[in-house]
Amino acid sequence: MNDLSTLQGAILGLIQGLTEFLPISSSGHLALTQHLMDLDADSPTMLFFDVVTHIATLVAVGVVFAPTFASYLNRLIRETSLSFGGRRVAWRMAAYGVLASIPTAVIGLCWKDTFESAFGSPKAIAVALAFTGALLWASGRVPRPKRGWRRFHWWRAVLVGVAQGIAIFPGVSRSGSTICVALLLGLKRRWAGEFSFFIAAPAILGAGLMKTKDVFELSASEASGMGGWPLAVGAVTAFVSGVAALKVLLHTVRAGKLHLFCYYCWLLALVGLLLG
Repeated sequence: MNDLSTLQGAILGLIQGLTEFLPISSSGHLALTQHLMDLDADSPTMLFFDVVTHIATLVAVGVVFAPTFASYLNRLIRETSLSFGGRRVAWRMAAYGVLASIPTAVIGLCWKDTFESAFGSPKAIAVALAFTGALLWASGRVPRPKRGWRRFHWWRAVLVGVAQGIAIFPGVSRSGSTICVALLLGLKRRWAGEFSFFIAAPAILGAGLMKTKDVFELSASEASGMGGWPLAVGAVTAFVSGVAALKVLLHTVRAGKLHLFCYYCWLLALVGLLLG
C-alpha cells in the first residue's frame, strides 16, 4: 500500500521526532511501523515524507540548541583574534566536528544502499536494536567520565564519527551510538550530548539532501499523487515531538541515566524477532 493517511502521517511523524533523538533508533522504529502499516518505504509518498520529517527534526535541533550554538559562535569569533589569550576550545571542537564528519560521510556514501537494504528485514533490525541496547548498557557501567576537550584527542572524535556512520543501519541509534561512544571514551556527559548533536546537524542535513535527490527524480505523475495533509501533519508532529525528545535526552544524559533506555531497545528487539 502506497497511500498515506493523515492519521498514519501523524503517527509516523511522532515516531520520527521522538526516536530521532532518543537513543532507541528512529530508522528501526519507522521500518517496523511501516511493516505493520503495510507501507512501501520506497514509494514516492514515503520518500517525500522522509524528506519533510528530516527537515522538521533538523529545525528542532536548531531551536533547542540555538542558545548553545550562538554561544559557541561568539566564542569561535573571539578565539579567532590573535590577541585572544585563553584556550581555543571552540576551534578544537570545530576541528573534532570536521574529523568526526569524515567517517560518517564515507560510510554513508559507500554503504548506504547496503545498510538500508535491511529495512525489509525485521530480524536484522532486531539484532541492531539489541546491539544499541548493549551499547547503552555498557555506557552505564563505566565510571563517571571526566575527560575534557584538551584530553579527548582527535582519534576519539573519529571513533564517534564512525559510530554515527554505522547508525545508518536501521536499528542502530544515531544519538545512542555517538553519545555512548563519547562517554565510553571518557568525554564528560554534558559535552558528550552536545558533541553528538554538533555533528548531528550536518549528518541529518546530508541524509535529507540525499533523499531530496531521490524525490526530484520522481516523475510528474508520481509527485502529483502525494497528499499534502499527511505530509504537513507529519512534519509538524515530528518537529514538536523532536523538541520534547531532545530536552528529555539532554536531561537524561546529564543525570547519568542514558543506560536505562537499553531495556526498551531489548524489548523492541524481541518484537522485531517475532515479526520476522
